[in-house]
Amino acid sequence: MTRRLSVTWRLRAAGVALVVPPLPRAVPARELDAAALARWVDAVLRRLPGPWHHTCLKRSVVLYHLLHAAGRPVELCIGVRRTKGSGETLAAHAWLVRDGTPYLEPDPGVSLAHTMIARFPEPHTAPSVACIPQSS
Repeated sequence: MTRRLSVTWRLRAAGVALVVPPLPRAVPARELDAAALARWVDAVLRRLPGPWHHTCLKRSVVLYHLLHAAGRPVELCIGVRRTKGSGETLAAHAWLVRDGTPYLEPDPGVSLAHTMIARFPEPHTAPSVACIPQSS
């Protein structure tokens, strides 16, 4: 017995198609263009509504998962920094690290301004240089 989707479900599916750009063509993991993948993830996250909208944490977690699944050695770092202005506040940031430097970051300097509070995968060695804040 074949069941047809209701009009409501078909409209929802069409809406998702309008929000999510097409995936880059499938390529072997060794040929993966990480910069193109990051642009695609950014485009998808920026088009999503409400709680799924683009943040550095969502971007970093999605890219970490996709790159890790493709066999790329990346780390996910999460850090905080104090911000000056009208009252002191705490700002957080999440970023990827590869080969000891921020990876696929629009502005790598932002990552280095934060004090790392978490790193994935769990470290068995000292943290990468890019996860350690620079002294000022």
